Amino acid sequence: MPTVLDRLNDGLQQVMLSDNRVYLLGEDILDPYGGAFKVTRGLSSQFPDRVLTSPISESAIIGICNGMALRGLHPVAEIMFGDFVTLIADQLINHAAKFRWMYNEQVRVPVVVRTPMGGRRGYGPTHSQSLEKLFLGIPGLQVIAPNSVGDPAELLMSAIRQEENPIIFIEHKLLYTRPMLEPGSSELQDWVVTKTDGLFPTYSLRIAGAESSKITIATYGYNFELARAAALELAYEHEMFTEIILFSQLSPFELSPLFDSLRRTRRLITVEEGTFTLGWGAEVAAQVAEGVPQAKIQRVAALNLPIANAKSLEDAILPSQEKIVHTALEMVK
Repeated sequence: MPTVLDRLNDGLQQVMLSDNRVYLLGEDILDPYGGAFKVTRGLSSQFPDRVLTSPISESAIIGICNGMALRGLHPVAEIMFGDFVTLIADQLINHAAKFRWMYNEQVRVPVVVRTPMGGRRGYGPTHSQSLEKLFLGIPGLQVIAPNSVGDPAELLMSAIRQEENPIIFIEHKLLYTRPMLEPGSSELQDWVVTKTDGLFPTYSLRIAGAESSKITIATYGYNFELARAAALELAYEHEMFTEIILFSQLSPFELSPLFDSLRRTRRLITVEEGTFTLGWGAEVAAQVAEGVPQAKIQRVAALNLPIANAKSLEDAILPSQEKIVHTALEMVK
């Protein structure tokens, strides 16, 4: 069964085969190294003129990509660790995301920025963060996160082929080695899965055979793995059924599937690995409070602390299956 990493690599290969406007840029992405997490392995050998290694300057990488996109190319940048997106904020927020308006719709900047986020690898405070919340709500900038339910290759190819907006593509480090959850597989046999239409779908999952659900869990990326394990524990250990709303697009928001679920459950738990304060979950909660005001809301996220190296401390800081289960049980008391 292919892993998420395998499918991301396949997606890059397929889109480069089908469109010679696609270029890859990044640090140490050439073979035999193939990038820090090996998503670009083999591609520089297959496309030596379109896979370009770069100096250690994230701002320069995105600045060059902006120029390439303005000339009609489809550049894909790899930022080696998501923590380094702080160095590309000006090029994305003040340039790529605004040029179509600044130049009266005469240009587009369809840059795709791929980057691994997240902890649980013991990499410490400057290589373990989930900083995607810094880029949410920026007009003209989309934030996308693959998961193990949808096909990451299709998601990435859709991001690269779209002609409109710059996109940050968030890849959680622990997702890379996760096997894809194929429909009908043993991992999904307990679930009924539906999804929305569009390039970046939202997935709705409910326990098969459940007559009613008491809680909705909203999440994205790797955190779905925690939410799914917590939902099964709640079902089998506590006879409490949940629904999971799994987002591919984090910004701009499309919350209709979540609202539909909450009209049934009236309770929401948001789960994310970014820090608790002023994050994705907080904005989802605010919009739910406006759209479904009768819903009870709780958030599970990382503590407002730097990510520690020591596993025991890292585990205490980051969200977990146990924290989701505890939050759910407290909500129905």
